[in-house]
Amino acid sequence: MTAYEMLSENAALVEDALKQYIVQQGSLTQALTDAMRYSVLDGGKRVRPTLTMECCHICGGESKKALPFACGVEMIHSYSLIHDDLPCMDNDLMRRGKPSTHAKYGEATALLAGDALLTLAFEVLCDPINPLEASVEAVRELSRAAGYQGMVGGQIIDLESENKSVDAQTLRAMHAGKTGALIAAAASLGVIAARGNKIQLEACRQYALHLGLMFQITDDILDATVDSSALGKTAGKDLKQHKSTYVTLYGLKEARKMAEKQTNLAIEALHPFGQKGQQLADLAHLLCNRNQ
Repeated sequence: MTAYEMLSENAALVEDALKQYIVQQGSLTQALTDAMRYSVLDGGKRVRPTLTMECCHICGGESKKALPFACGVEMIHSYSLIHDDLPCMDNDLMRRGKPSTHAKYGEATALLAGDALLTLAFEVLCDPINPLEASVEAVRELSRAAGYQGMVGGQIIDLESENKSVDAQTLRAMHAGKTGALIAAAASLGVIAARGNKIQLEACRQYALHLGLMFQITDDILDATVDSSALGKTAGKDLKQHKSTYVTLYGLKEARKMAEKQTNLAIEALHPFGQKGQQLADLAHLLCNRNQ
C-alpha cells in the first residue's frame, strides 16, 4: 500500500466514524450541528488521525481502538481551524477549498461550532472500546497538546508576532506549539491505544515532532509559491499580515533544505520499528513533496 492509499483508507474510516459521532439534532440546534459537520467532514488530508491509526498499527494495536482517539484529534484540529479563520484571528474566508465556517454560517455560529467540537473531542476519547486507563492518558496528552502549553500557546505567539521580525528561536517555538504539539499528540495517542511501551512512544513522538516541523516549513513554502485555488486556502496571507516564516527568515532554497532535513530525521526516528515503519517513512516523503 502506498502512503497516499494509506491516507485515503484512514480518511474513509475516520470520515464514517465522525459522521456517527456528530449526530444531526432537532431543529433547535440544527444550525450548530450543520456548522460542525461542515467544518469537520469532507475535507482535509486527515494527516493527524492517520498518524494515530498507523502508530497504533506499528505498535501491534487494533485500529478499531485507535479510531475514537483519531476522531478526537481531528475534532480538535477542525475546531482550531474554525477559530483560526475568525475575523479576530487570521480573518480568512477560505478553508479546504470552500468558504470558511464563519463565512458560511456567521461568526457566532462558527465560534460555537468550534467550542462544540473541542468539547466533543474529549467525550469521544472516553469511548468505552478502550480501557479507562488508556482514555485518561489520551485525555491528558491531548489536553496538554491543545492548551496553553501547546497549540493555543503557539497561536498567541503567532498573533503577537504580526508586523514584527522574529528570530529563529521564536519562530520555532511558535510552530512547535501551533502545529507540532497536536501532530505529536496524534502519534502518541496511537501508541496509547496500542498500549505500547516507552521505546515505541518516544520513537513515534520523535517521528511526529520532525514531521510537524517539516509540515510547517512546507506550508510556508506553499504559501509563498502556490496560488489560492491550488492551495485550498488563501495564499500569500503570511506576507500580507507581515508574519515571519521559514521562507522570509531563511529564503526559499534554504527552507526547502530544512524541510528535507526534517523529513530524514523523521524517518530515522522510525528505526526501532524496522520494516513496519516503512509506510510512515513514505508518508513523510509524500508530505514533504505535496503541493497543497
